[in-house]
Amino acid sequence: MPKTPLKTDPLKNLSALPPGAERLDVFMARANAHYYATHPLLSDFVTSPEISQIFGELLGAWAVAVWYNMGRPSPIILAEAGPGRGTLMADALRLITRVAPDMARAADVRLIETSPLMRAAQADALRPYTSPTWHDSLTELPEQPFILLANEFLDALPVRQFVHTPAQGWHEHYVTGENFISVSCPPPQLPDKRTFEDSTVVELCEPALDIARLLGLRMTRHAGAALFIDYGHFSQLTGDSLQALRHARPAHPLKAAGEADLTTHVDFLAFATAARQSGAQTWGAVTQGTFLRTLGLMERTEQLAAHASPADAQNLHHATARLAAPEKMGHLFKVLALTSVGMSPPPGFTKGPAA
Repeated sequence: MPKTPLKTDPLKNLSALPPGAERLDVFMARANAHYYATHPLLSDFVTSPEISQIFGELLGAWAVAVWYNMGRPSPIILAEAGPGRGTLMADALRLITRVAPDMARAADVRLIETSPLMRAAQADALRPYTSPTWHDSLTELPEQPFILLANEFLDALPVRQFVHTPAQGWHEHYVTGENFISVSCPPPQLPDKRTFEDSTVVELCEPALDIARLLGLRMTRHAGAALFIDYGHFSQLTGDSLQALRHARPAHPLKAAGEADLTTHVDFLAFATAARQSGAQTWGAVTQGTFLRTLGLMERTEQLAAHASPADAQNLHHATARLAAPEKMGHLFKVLALTSVGMSPPPGFTKGPAA
């Protein structure tokens, strides 16, 4: 992926910024809002729910098990953040309706989505099961017991980028035209204590940390669980992970703002730390391959393949490999769960809660 070159002489103060210069997170938020509002649905990438129906079915089964763990509250908010075309929730609700009709009746389906194009597609996908309620933000969810699903949601949230050098101290990336410039700034504040290496980009996703804290606080007031699946890391790694896809190909992240999908790798360690500090219990992160296999990915694949044509059975096996194989999505994608304190381990997480 092409990286944007940094100028060698950082600016010392904001007053020296060129006209129109934006902090990176402001640029990302503006560009992605335009992209998702104007482009054909998921035209530049394919997400796990679109690869195989089994993905959404397994998350539906996960939600059923968690609901029983909660004591079967009714109503229960079943929410999804970043629901794409609605495929994941439709597959989950089909499974829930079949195996846990009492939960299907109790479910109050809420979708966190701002794009009118996406909302229309989601309404069509969910019409056989429910009429959902849409929200612009997780802050709008009612104060009730809840289960939240979020697949490839955190990666599109805007980040700030910082660099420290012995000679120049801390500087933050701003965008001007198709280039970065650097502005002197205080050091970044991540919730976990980590050591930053000189001359290495440090990414800080403040919206993700706000969500972690919001959910942690809600889980102290109501029974709650949240499942996050995304590409990222559960470590103290730092580095520039900003990337763009345009016409389904890697692109320069600062060119043609609003015409490419901008993402970064999720810092699951910072996210989990912020959630715990606000009152949640955290589980994982584990790899997507491990998580899906534990939930029965292989067994469900064979069950469907046994009743499919040879060509369809082959497609099912290829899709399963794409989701779980280490060299595909199985290792890069991580899975993290948040629950209210005292809840039993959610499915897919065999070890105790993260410390």
